[in-house]
This record gives sequence, structure tokens and C-alpha cells, in this order.
Amino acid sequence: MNHAWIRHALATLEAEAARSADTHLIRLDLPAFPGIPLYFKDESVHPTGILKHRLGRSLFLYAICNGWLKQDRPVVEASSGSTAISEAYFARLLALPFFAVMPRRTSKQKIAQIEFFGGMCHLVDGTDVYGAAQQLARERNGHYMDQFTYAERATDWRGNNNIAESIFRQMQREPDPVPRWIVVSAGTGGTSATLGRYIRYGCAQRGETRLAVVDPENSVFLDYYETGDATLTLACGSRIEGIGRPRVEPSFLPSVIDRMIRVADVDSMAALRVLEKLLGRRCGGSTGTNFVGALQLMREMKAAGEKGPVVTLICDGGDRYAGSYYSDEWLATEHLDVAPALARLQRLANTGG
Repeated sequence: MNHAWIRHALATLEAEAARSADTHLIRLDLPAFPGIPLYFKDESVHPTGILKHRLGRSLFLYAICNGWLKQDRPVVEASSGSTAISEAYFARLLALPFFAVMPRRTSKQKIAQIEFFGGMCHLVDGTDVYGAAQQLARERNGHYMDQFTYAERATDWRGNNNIAESIFRQMQREPDPVPRWIVVSAGTGGTSATLGRYIRYGCAQRGETRLAVVDPENSVFLDYYETGDATLTLACGSRIEGIGRPRVEPSFLPSVIDRMIRVADVDSMAALRVLEKLLGRRCGGSTGTNFVGALQLMREMKAAGEKGPVVTLICDGGDRYAGSYYSDEWLATEHLDVAPALARLQRLANTGG
């Protein structure tokens, strides 16, 4: 065991955490929903620009402390792109070679960002990024990080400035500090597991908070949530990069979730355009999915006469999706007509109807 390298690696990761200030919590008051403020936890301000920055750090700490990572040995990950960006960043900090195995349809901007941080990308057809990553790790005598197995256990869900603790701490000085709903999407399931456990861990203080997970098209998570069938698979993956999976991932824990909502891809695309006007900026596709779910819950709360905050996430910025989600040509290629959904979501955001 190389104790000197372990001490150096852990100190490097802890120093990076200290340099990374906490992310912002943005309040959005929609006149159509009086007494139901919407908050966005903006994870796009991390050094890597993505929600998975926290997960990347946790996975490296977990692997080092388990004795899986070695000095100068390669790190390999199966990813839809987002986690690979954060892992490339942390691998570079530790001077470790990094290889990302991803679907061929991953956006060019994400690939460029992985390469910017020194990572190397292996693009595969179909959905079997897992087997390809395992094989590459064997060939390179490296470590397969396996985010889809370890995401829910690598993060200290009881606190330690995880995303759940950060949300509730930042809400403390708000007029109504207890969220009625927290709305997130699932890729590995690690974020929803952390939030769901943290809510239950402090149920005396957070008893009114419920967790909703939104699921895009071509994902089995909602079906698994409803049926309990862990063998469910799909032949193709989600259009919304970073969320939705074609198989049930070990890190996805339905037991900590209070509700799941299916969101059509066309609604996610329309939501991005509504959000751009409301926030004055572009966000990634999963943020659009989150926003659709949040609006649905806010509409239901209003109809039931309920009040209280709803919190969701900005998972990443929209710049890297200029050639896809924000491109009319891409939408036409994917046979997505956003006009009807855009009109419907604008009406919902403006009138609550």
C-alpha cells in the first residue's frame, strides 16, 4: 500500500472541495402560483459545470479509501457524458489516466470537455457501455469506477455538505424554509438516494418534504418503481443526456422516492425554451425535465389549496447542447415538434392553467 500517495490524493481532493464554494439557490416566483415559490439549486456553477461534480469527488474518495485506485493506474468509467466530465477533472488533479466509455450519440461538446480535462473517449454503439468499460479496464490494468453501482453508497448521505444538506441549509432563512417537494431526475439514482435518505434521516425537521423523481422517455426507472421488476431493459437509451437508463441500475433506490413522473422528451425541450425566458440563460436537457415535473406538482398544489416551496435542480448549462436541444435542425431530425408543448407550458407557467 502506497501510504504517501494515498495521503497526497486525499489531501488534493479535500483541498479541491475547500476551493469549490457551495452552489447557488435561485428563487423564481411565478405569479400564477402565489405562495408556491420555485427554487433552482444551480449545480452548473461547479468547476466542471455539472451536477455530477459532487459525485465525481465522492467516487474518487470512495475508491481511494477502498484501495481500488493506484498511483499512475488508469481510471475507466461508463457514462452518458456528465459523470465522465467530473471524473476526468478529478483524474487530472491526481495525475491519473482517464478513459470514458460513452454512447456514440453523446454531444460533441461533452466529448470536448472530457478531452479538455485530459480524458480519452471511447464511443460505442448501443447501450452496453458497461461491458465495454469493464473490458477496457482489464486491458489497461486499470480500475472501472462503475458509477451505476456505487453512486448511492459513495456519498455521505447524512451530511458533509452533500446536495441535500446544502439545500436545507440554504432554505433556512427563507420565509417558508421547508420544501414541500424536491424534484430531481435520475441517471445513476445517486442524487435521489442521497436526498431521500437525508429527508428521512431528519424527518422530525423535514417531515413535510417529499421527493419526486422525473423520468424521461426510453428509461425503465418509472416502470421499475411501479412494478418492482429489476430485469426490465430497453433496446435504446434516453435522448436526455445524463438521465434515464435502459436498464435498472443498482444505485437507483425506489424505496426512498415518494412519487415518480414520466416526462415526454418534447416537453423537456419546450421547457428549456420557457426557462430561457424566465432565467435569462440556457440550461441542459435534464433541467427541462425537472422543470416540467416541478410545474406539474405546483399545479396540483394550487388546485388543492396547498402552499410551500418546491425545489429542483439546474444540472448543467445549455452551451454544450447548442447543436442538439437548442437546434431546430436536430429537433426535426428527432421528429420533435415543440410548438404545441411550448404553448402549453407557457400557458401553465403564466396562468397556472
